[in-house]
Formats: sequence, structure tokens, C-alpha cells
Amino acid sequence: MSLRIERRLSVPGWLPVAVPVGSVIAAFVFSGLILVLTGHDPVATDRRLLERGFFASGAISGTLVTATPLLLTALAAAAAFRMQVWNIGAEGQLYLGAVGASGAGIALHALPGPLIIAAMVVAGILAGAAWGAIPGILRAAFRTNEIITSLMLNYVAGLFITYLIYDSHSYWRDLSTFTARVFPQGKYLADAASWPRFDLLGMMIPFGFLLGILAAALVWLTATATRFGFEMRVIGDSPNAARYAGMRVRRRIVTVMAMAGGLAGLGGASEVGDFRHVLDPRGIQQAGFGYAGIVVAALARLNPFAVIVVAVLLGGLANAGYSLQGPDFPAGLVGTLQGLILFFALGGEMLVRYRIRWRGPQTAAPAPAPVAVAEAGS
Repeated sequence: MSLRIERRLSVPGWLPVAVPVGSVIAAFVFSGLILVLTGHDPVATDRRLLERGFFASGAISGTLVTATPLLLTALAAAAAFRMQVWNIGAEGQLYLGAVGASGAGIALHALPGPLIIAAMVVAGILAGAAWGAIPGILRAAFRTNEIITSLMLNYVAGLFITYLIYDSHSYWRDLSTFTARVFPQGKYLADAASWPRFDLLGMMIPFGFLLGILAAALVWLTATATRFGFEMRVIGDSPNAARYAGMRVRRRIVTVMAMAGGLAGLGGASEVGDFRHVLDPRGIQQAGFGYAGIVVAALARLNPFAVIVVAVLLGGLANAGYSLQGPDFPAGLVGTLQGLILFFALGGEMLVRYRIRWRGPQTAAPAPAPVAVAEAGS
């Protein structure tokens, strides 16, 4: 008996719907087994997970705050992946966006709120785009693997924001009091620099989430209705054919990486303007929004509008996980449950593109009967 994985030549219309649903059900079944083995009630835990993530008072508002950077970093990954350019640097691009946005908010604290917010948005996009363009230039000019360079730049960006707050007297660090000089922390933004929230049917929608929806629409429009989007598809399918057709492949690679970096940088600006209101190196690095955004993009199959839905779902899952943690429910168990859901969701994607076939033991074919050869008489 042998197992064989074959690529599907055609995908039935019901399969893309059935596989995600089945993946979620399987994830909850396996997580329920783990909960039983660890002495927890799986039904009560799942109910609490859904309630704290989506249905409790104020839960959806907190979910949208968490979903906003996930949405923007996922768009950064999806925009680049569509052209077969593998941007793994959304994490570092988000850090630089937070640096640019917080710097603009601190410098322009005396201006009216709308001007400060607009400057923070622009500064976050530009800082992230500049950081994202670096691996793009290295790929275009020197054919350097953008997976390695963008990933390594994440660590450089993390060390950079740590240096700004903990290892220097930079512009971003608060040195106004003795306590701040002894215990390093960033400068908090003025009240006017806090991004607004909009009340919709009792839900407080962050301004950054609305920008994320607008960004998703722009990414979709660019990919489907512009010449640039057509060139992205051609370059992704066959760079040699694109060069033969006269397309400027190197320039497009740099542009796409800069665009992806700008989207992730906007996520960093939202993290500062919507939630933290300060450049917090430890908090923003522990969140891991850039790496989680790659998972969101993969689950959404690089569809910008599906990214919105998946980001909200994973944002609710993350918020619910925080509420589950306690003396009788350790953080490691919460991470295990979240990991199982992601594992089954990603694993189910394989069933959409591939089919699994079992082949039984093959019996040997009977040997052919010997053919009599008549000897010619002398």
C-alpha cells in the first residue's frame, strides 16, 4: 500500500468552502482532546474563546485593534507574493513604520490633530517603503535572495528600535524625568496625535482598520485593473517572458517591495496611533504581527478582501487567548490551541490544490508463457 499526492487539474466549486470548514472542525476536535487530557472542559473553553473574541461586550472592538496590524502586514505579504517576490520582512517594515509615525507625532505635537495624524500616516508609509525597498534593490541589482535579506533585516530593525529607546539618548526616548532616565521608555504622543475611533452599532472601529480596508481595495484594484497589475502577473508567471515583452522587471521588483513595505509601515503607524501611543520596542516585537501576517495572507490565498476576514478571525483568536490565560490555564496551552487551529487551516489548503490517493498492494503480473521455437531440420 502506498500514499501518493497528486496535483488537481481542476478544483470543484464546493471544495474551497468545505475544506476550511472541515479544517476548523478538525482543529476544535483535536484541541478538545488536548483540553480533556489536561483536565479542562473543552465545551466551556470553546464557548469562552468565542465569547471573549467576538460576542462579549467590547470584544469585537479589541479584536479590530489586534486585527489592524495583521491586516496591513498580510496585505504587504500578499502584494509581493502575487509577483513571486517573497517578502518575509513585514515585521521589520512594521517596526520602521512605527519609528517614522511616532517621530512625526512627537515632532508635530503642536499642530492640529488631523495634520498630525496625516503626517504619521505618511511617515509610517515612507519609512516602511524605504526599508522594504532595500531587499528589492538587492534582488534586482545583485540577484540576492530576498527571503534571506528581508528576514535578516527584521533583526536589524528590531535591534534599531531597541537602541533608540534603551541604548541611546535618541529623539524618541523620554529623558524629561529622573524615573524616565533610570527606566528607559519612549516619549508618549500628545492627545491630538491619537487616532480616532468610530462607533458603528456599538463597535469601536479603529481608524487604522478603515485605512486597512481602503488599502485592500487599492491592492485589489491595482492587481486586477491596471497595467502595473498585469505586469505583476506576467512577471510572476515568467520573468523571462516579461523581459522579452519589454517589461522592466528589475524596476517592478523594487516597486513591489517598496509598496509592500509601505503597507507594513502603515501597520506600524496604526500600532502607535491606534493603540500604544508610544514607541514600545518590547511590546511591538512580542506581538509578532509581521510573521503572523504571512499566515493570514496564506490562509486568504493572497486575496486582499479575504485578508480582511482572516485578519479579524485571527485577531479575535489572539484576544480570546489573552483572556484565557490564568493560573489554571497557562500561556503555553493557549499557544498550543492557537497553533492547532493555524496548523489545520494551513494543512487544509493542501487538499484544495492536491488530492491524496491510496494505492493497494500491486500483485505481480503472471509471466508470459514461453514461446516454442521450431527448429528447422537440416
